[in-house]
This record gives sequence, C-alpha cells and structure tokens, in this order.
Amino acid sequence: MELHNNGKEVLVIMPAYNEEQTIEKVLKQLEEPEYASFADVLVMDDASSDGTHLLVKKRHHMLVTHIFNLGYGSAIQVGYKYAIRRGYRYVIQMDADGQHDVSNVHRIYERLKQADAPDIVLGSRYMEGSADYPVSFAKRIAYALFRFFIRVFTGRRIADPTTGLQGLSHRAALYYSKYNQFDYTYPDANMIMQMLLLGFKVEEVPAVMYARRTGTSMHAGLKPIIYMFQMTFSMLAVLFRIKVLKEGVPVEQQVDFEEVGLAREKFSLQSDGR
Repeated sequence: MELHNNGKEVLVIMPAYNEEQTIEKVLKQLEEPEYASFADVLVMDDASSDGTHLLVKKRHHMLVTHIFNLGYGSAIQVGYKYAIRRGYRYVIQMDADGQHDVSNVHRIYERLKQADAPDIVLGSRYMEGSADYPVSFAKRIAYALFRFFIRVFTGRRIADPTTGLQGLSHRAALYYSKYNQFDYTYPDANMIMQMLLLGFKVEEVPAVMYARRTGTSMHAGLKPIIYMFQMTFSMLAVLFRIKVLKEGVPVEQQVDFEEVGLAREKFSLQSDGR
C-alpha cells in the first residue's frame, strides 16, 4: 500500500453543501502544523449553490465537486474511494459546518494508530469527557431508539449512534468504498450496526462538538421524527440482510486486493532475482 505522494497517513474528508459561512474557518484550523503534519483534507462539494468550492480552492485543498446534489451518503463514499485509491492509511470524516471541533481529529488519529486500534473510532457527544451538547426532545427519542436496537441486535452499548465524526482504518474505509456495502442514502446508526454484526471492532472516544450556528440542519423541525422511522426500517433491513440472507462479508474474510497485488509483485520480483 503506497501512501499519498506527500507521505501523510490521514485523509480528512468533509462533505459540504452551502457551507461558505463556516468551512473556511474549519480549513484554516486544519492547516495548523499540528494537523497538517499528518493529514490532508478532501472536501466533497455536493453541488453547492454558494461559494463553498471557491473557498476550498482558495485555500488549496483537494476538492471533488458534484454537478448534481447526490446527498450526504454519496459524498462521504466518494471520500472513502479517494482515500483508498490514494493509499491513505486512515480516514477521518467530519462536518464542514463547524460543529465538530478540529481538536477531535488529533484524538481520533492517536487512537487509530495504536497497536490495539479498532476498525472504527466514533467521536461521541454523550460520554464522560465530552463537551455538553444540546439535543431536542425529538432527537433524544430517536437516539434512545437507535441505542436500543444496537444493544439488542449486537450486544454493544453505543452512546452516540448518529455521530458524523468518525475515524476509519484502511480496512473499514475499503469496505465502505465498495459497491452495495455502504448506505449512500441514510448512513448512520444502521452502518454502525452493520459493522458490528460483521465483526468489525467499533469504539467510542469523547468528542467536543457544538450546536450548529448557521444554515439549516438536515434534521431540523419534524425531520427527526421522520428520520427515526426511516432509520428504524433501515436498521431492520441491515439485520435481515446479514442474519437471514447472510449478505455482507465478515471482517475475518476481508481481503485487501491492493495488498495482495503488491505481495504477488514482490514475490515475482524475488523469484526473478534467484
């Protein structure tokens, strides 16, 4: 597995849709040496109608621009695919609206590179050590339901099943990058449950997050109630596919074809040299 040509291990991916009021501040923070020393930034501009893409170009970060709005999940999967193609060892996904404090990037990276690192590190708003985060009554109901499903179906307690702040190992990012292995419509608690059912190691760390100050959340108004029903059906579908239809590839059967190819090439070179 070759690293990106500048030798950095981490790709920070940020889906963005009309975030010109907030994204530049986030990018400036990620340009500080403590982050820029190990991480590149890729912004997936999901057909914004404002100047989001211009601000990204101005700051000379990598940018993918969608001609049509494809949605959060599709934008995120583009980031996974890019990371795998470029040979990054880890992927950290965060929002472009300033809700995720940039300090979380370093904390997640430190956990990912440890010897006993999990496949997925979730930045949690609801653990000891996390910053206070205001949540509406409707969202609290939805989160409680998702926690219940994950607990019942996987035996794991996940404090923040809807966090968009996540760090992924190469193996987890590779899995998500492939066709039909990532829900590009509603990737949320359903994906956490999927990975747990398939045997991937998932862990939470305390995170610092803030309430959205500008723009409109995709879970505003009555949307959390609607989203709760959509996600419930999606989680049940994940359970049915994996437990009944036996779809999905368990973690112990994961194969990194890039590494297999490199191993074969190395073996061939060694054989020719004898």
